[in-house]
Amino acid sequence: MTDARPRLLIFIVAYFAESTIEKVVRRIPAELADTYETEVLIIDDSSKDGTFIEGVGIANHSDTRFKVTVLHNPVNQGYGGNQKIGYHYAIENGFDYVALLHGDGQYAPEMLGPLTEPLRIGEADAVFGSRMLTPRQALKGGMPLYKYFGNRILTVVQNLLLGTKLSEFHSGYRVYSVAALKDIPFERNANVFHFDTEIIIQLVVAGKRIKELPIPTYYGDEICRVNGMKYAFDVVKASAQARMQGINLFYDRRFDCAPPEDGKRYPSKLTFDSTHTRVVDLIPPGSRVLDIGSGMGAVGAALKDKACSVVGCDVERGAMTGTFDKFFITDLNKGLPRFADTQFDYILALDVIEHLASPEDFLDELRELAARSGAQVVLTTANIGFIAMRLSLLLGRFEYGKRGILDLTHTRLFTFKTLKRAMQAAGLYVRHSEGVVVPMPFIFGDSVISKIALGINRFLVRLRPPLFAFQILTVAQPRPTLASLLSAAHEAAEEKARADLSHVDAKLRKSA
Repeated sequence: MTDARPRLLIFIVAYFAESTIEKVVRRIPAELADTYETEVLIIDDSSKDGTFIEGVGIANHSDTRFKVTVLHNPVNQGYGGNQKIGYHYAIENGFDYVALLHGDGQYAPEMLGPLTEPLRIGEADAVFGSRMLTPRQALKGGMPLYKYFGNRILTVVQNLLLGTKLSEFHSGYRVYSVAALKDIPFERNANVFHFDTEIIIQLVVAGKRIKELPIPTYYGDEICRVNGMKYAFDVVKASAQARMQGINLFYDRRFDCAPPEDGKRYPSKLTFDSTHTRVVDLIPPGSRVLDIGSGMGAVGAALKDKACSVVGCDVERGAMTGTFDKFFITDLNKGLPRFADTQFDYILALDVIEHLASPEDFLDELRELAARSGAQVVLTTANIGFIAMRLSLLLGRFEYGKRGILDLTHTRLFTFKTLKRAMQAAGLYVRHSEGVVVPMPFIFGDSVISKIALGINRFLVRLRPPLFAFQILTVAQPRPTLASLLSAAHEAAEEKARADLSHVDAKLRKSA
């Protein structure tokens, strides 16, 4: 008969814990077995004392309540590295939940039931035991004053950086849903103590639900192996990096775990000064528009509101392309579709060229299409000459990210001069070029700071676009193709010949 109880792994990280490990296991409540199919995993992180032997003794003792598995790391993996192995064990062996306990007895096993319950009833993806939820309880439990204030200060800083409201970032008593652990790249985290902060950041980025419950504080004669200053630096650094990654100024695969959301990767920029708003203002009402690489379709939809006819093309339909007159599904790396017998007034290629394997081939096709249909080309791309990029290089950094100038999907990057040269080489005469400001609302939201920053950036862009513009907007006219020039020469010759013959005939008639 199949056991319907969810499977709970109680994972004890152990290092020099020979004197405490048995007490910790003995204190695990027997009633957990009523609700969960429970197993205890002890991983001795290469201790030089009798931790492993003590663990094996507990596992083999006849009155041990639960199945106990004891493992030994032949090489010390560190506090974070040891956790990684335990969580991998939980995933590989099909557990539903995994609770983290410390082998030194600092956290009360008696709290396992209350901490696991929110997971069982579907209220949370991770539950943290907090020593700070009950005022001054941590101090009463023996937490040293410097640790108490250090904990509180670091938590305030991290909450500000990450936009969270946790009472404590630094408790090591936690219960995770194994499904949540599968969704985050915890293996990429540090092997040392700030692993705990990095896994919180990953849960936050991944949109997982975190619940805190109060736990008692106990400080005994255990040895503290944490370098406080280095730990503080590491947790603030990780939190700051995650914040910078959130605004596309930094990228690390550790924090690349946000769930995909339609339209969020390249969202609309129609609510503030941007390439989107400038292009919509540029196109006259009633124009015939081709939107190449239309994405979610925000610009095309706005042009439809101006009574324009809009044809879109991209690798897939965007959420707002339903109003378009026509839509072509195409991989632009394989060339433009054939727009037979279709005339356009404007061809848009907004933030497209930097994603292509061969921008030169794309520009050649674009010129041919524009020349054939008599359209102007409006093209935007990122400005790699932007001051932030120059300063990053000066500091030896070149940080790719999920969005922005160094988007991970960008294959080619341009300055004002190199873009103009590439377009002219393809036969596109650049009639107008302008710099576009940083999309500040993506960084600061719709705030006063955002509006002030936009105003300052707009002023600086007017002074020197190549240095202060975040993006480049160009309007180009296609030069006639050689084929069209040859055809025009034939037509002109025939017309001139007819005109000249008529002139000669008139002269002859007059002389006769």
